[in-house]
Amino acid sequence: MTATDRVALVTGAARGQGAAIVARLRADGFLVAACDVLPVDAADDGVLAVALDVTSEQQWRAAVDATLDRFGALTTLVNNAGVLHRAALSEETAQGFETSWRVNCLGPFLGIQAALEHLRAADGAAIVNTCSTGAMRAFPHHAAYGSSKWALRGLTQIAAAELVRDEIRVNAVFPGPVETPMLDDATQSRLTASFGRLGQPVEVADAVAFLVSDQASFITGSELVVDGGQCLRIG
Repeated sequence: MTATDRVALVTGAARGQGAAIVARLRADGFLVAACDVLPVDAADDGVLAVALDVTSEQQWRAAVDATLDRFGALTTLVNNAGVLHRAALSEETAQGFETSWRVNCLGPFLGIQAALEHLRAADGAAIVNTCSTGAMRAFPHHAAYGSSKWALRGLTQIAAAELVRDEIRVNAVFPGPVETPMLDDATQSRLTASFGRLGQPVEVADAVAFLVSDQASFITGSELVVDGGQCLRIG
């Protein structure tokens, strides 16, 4: 299968890593449904902007239907949407904790369910979930975010094991500190001082593009860390 036969649905596509993933997949010849709760700039006819709250089962079905109506297929799912929420355990709220889990873990689960029938029918089908180095190391004040990403890490592994017989590859990228709107200026300055530089969204997009490509056709259940050595430098 060539890239021009591929249709990707990407969540969290309005900015940062998501926008970079859309641009990279388009450069590789994919048709892309760019989904977000924020407005998406559909750069060309090969990009379909779709409003999507990833916590809504109904909106997921509508997004998949819109993708099929426009492009006629769905071969690739990139669960990139996520929220970063920090709070000490003593100050965390049930609402804050649950919101992180609904976006960061329930959202990808609903996406896999909504896309599964069509991925099973596709050649070279692939799913990539955006996890985090917060799912590899324990960071204080990240109980909601970190635990939701640890859960997404587990979901990725389970989906890879379950879907291997359907020839659907399921992998994850683990970004470290990346220069996106998710990190405020103070946090970016602190992380730059600690690690030398922040990653760029395109560097995560390059990793995603590899995992959904034919060059990764024998890779499933993998965890590709894109953190500039962050985890190696933490004692």
